[in-house]
Amino acid sequence: MDEEKLLKKKKNNIKIYKIYRIFSFDLLFYFTTIYLFLISQKGMSPADVLQFDAFYILFKFIVQIPCTLLIQKFGKRNSLAFANLVGVIHIILIIIAPNYGVLILSQLLCAITFVVRSTCETDMLYDSLEHNEERGHKFAKIDGRANAIYYYAEAISALISGFLYVLNPFIPMILCTVTLFVAFILSLKFEEIHTEKKKMHIKEEIKTLRLGGKAVMRSRRLMCLVLFNALSIGMIKIVQNIRNTELLEVGLPEQYFGIVFAIFALATGISARCQGRIHKRFKNKTLSILSLPTATAILLSGIVILFDIPVVVSVIIVAVLLMVNSMSKGPFMILIKRYLNNFTNSEKRVRIATVNNMFENAIASALIFGASLILGEINIAYTAIFIGGCFIITYTLLLDYMKTKVGLKPEEYSDREILKND
Repeated sequence: MDEEKLLKKKKNNIKIYKIYRIFSFDLLFYFTTIYLFLISQKGMSPADVLQFDAFYILFKFIVQIPCTLLIQKFGKRNSLAFANLVGVIHIILIIIAPNYGVLILSQLLCAITFVVRSTCETDMLYDSLEHNEERGHKFAKIDGRANAIYYYAEAISALISGFLYVLNPFIPMILCTVTLFVAFILSLKFEEIHTEKKKMHIKEEIKTLRLGGKAVMRSRRLMCLVLFNALSIGMIKIVQNIRNTELLEVGLPEQYFGIVFAIFALATGISARCQGRIHKRFKNKTLSILSLPTATAILLSGIVILFDIPVVVSVIIVAVLLMVNSMSKGPFMILIKRYLNNFTNSEKRVRIATVNNMFENAIASALIFGASLILGEINIAYTAIFIGGCFIITYTLLLDYMKTKVGLKPEEYSDREILKND
């Protein structure tokens, strides 16, 4: 490919990515009201809603290899366009779903969308950046800024959604569909950097995945990061669900959900913009700072619910505790990708992303299914206390093990930990 033409493609992709990521990072107009929508319009229980999310994570695990084959066959740009179109259909299915089976089908489509996105999006940005030692920093800066803008947009959408839901429960879902369609249109504007495509077979892909898995297993640094990521995604998803139940339990009216969730999104956006400073300030302690306070906040929120505290006071305390999760989520989602992508090249990044996604989805889905079973048996207060306590213990043990394996200087790693920068 002509060097000038290639450079033009890369500049275009970086320009589009900055806008596209705002619409593709997650689902705008969705999280504020989906819990209320599923309970009031689809007749689900809080435990059912948690299982609904668990099926999504499980499906992500199941479709990982087929989606990887799709990407290898059709390229990142075409796969992204397809995934975003599937995302539009998934929200439409939730809106019209006549039964639980169709709702579960919607989660399968959602899984396809986000598996393809998570595998392609950040790697497409990496492919478009200049290959030098500043690459990781530039990636985090661009991705961090786009993600932060997303969270500001989410704050606005959350504020609007709460009131629109009271007006008509279907309006936020329709607006979510529109934003997904915008992501689809923008994805069509990307240009493929690596145009070569090869014919892939399932056996070959399984072999490739197995070799990638072996590479991750041999690297204690990567293995620790993959396990930590899976645990954290499980916790983030659990909190996204139980926070709705907790807020209803302490007496927050439905019309004010939008205000609270807007504050959560704003906190996430601000913290996402600060991810570079957080990494620079805490260095190899960054993951500890982003995990243990969140787990502790979950436990404390359950304790607060147990006490007979005035509604206004309990709402404020629980909301502040839940906001800790929002403040940790923003920088974590950016920095964990930066850490996983360090010391890699384009081919290895795809393999690592695939292996990481499979571990993430398998472990996180098991955690969420487990949480749904607990919530089905005991009330939300004891559920939060139990889950928070379990995460505190698990994080403490894992972080202690990671001390000598993650966050070291490049020269302190062995050769098998360095997977060659391109």
